[in-house]
Amino acid sequence: MITRLKPPVLMIHGAFCGPWSLDGLKQKFEAAGYPVTAPALRFHNGARPPSALGTTGLADYAADLEAEMKALAAPPILVGHSMGGLLAQMLAARRKVAALVLLAPSAPWGIPPTTLFEIGAAQSLHMHPGYWNMVLEPSRDVALAHSLDKLPRHMRDEVFGRFVPESGRATFEIMNWGLDLNRASEVDADRVTAPLLFLTGSEDKINPPSTVERIAALYKGRATHEVLDGMGHWLIGEPGWEGLAKRSLEWLDEKFG
Repeated sequence: MITRLKPPVLMIHGAFCGPWSLDGLKQKFEAAGYPVTAPALRFHNGARPPSALGTTGLADYAADLEAEMKALAAPPILVGHSMGGLLAQMLAARRKVAALVLLAPSAPWGIPPTTLFEIGAAQSLHMHPGYWNMVLEPSRDVALAHSLDKLPRHMRDEVFGRFVPESGRATFEIMNWGLDLNRASEVDADRVTAPLLFLTGSEDKINPPSTVERIAALYKGRATHEVLDGMGHWLIGEPGWEGLAKRSLEWLDEKFG
């Protein structure tokens, strides 16, 4: 009997996080026979970041991840959460990949928000002039209210304690893309030929299902979008996140056995 080797997997974490946020998924994928690489984005390794983080953009993150991809034995499956889901789309438009699993991904350039919450969040950044060149510290109040709110209460402070600062430049490029003349977050969807699975939490405020549906529509039939009832933006670590891993692996096994 010939055993079919499964493609390597590159997991890309989201803003203010690190590879630790994908540990649960990584374990499930490895148990299913997928070799997984889960790097830290530049300046996200848990050490106090330099001021250069403030002007580190999406293009810098993507360049680092391209180097990771070149070291892999075959075109990988990209698994990206939030900002990592946007980076996965950018990479798939540049290099051959086997498939994409996008967990509540941030939208590429040109995809307008669908909720007042998204619009308000983007506008609120302008209360901090020059934020696009700053190192942004994670906000406990914002995280507890909008991204960790579905976690069990006893876990919330522990998880928030692992958050790290984020790039003001990358945040600007994602949340206020209409002002970004460089179009850093732009994705040429026609160049993404691999199949895509989008998974969104029904109660996600940051990247809600209605906006993610607009992203999926870019890919003209190559994308499947499913909404997970009762889940918010964090996804990883929430009660029921094992269902997210299960669905991802089922979808991949249909394609790679």
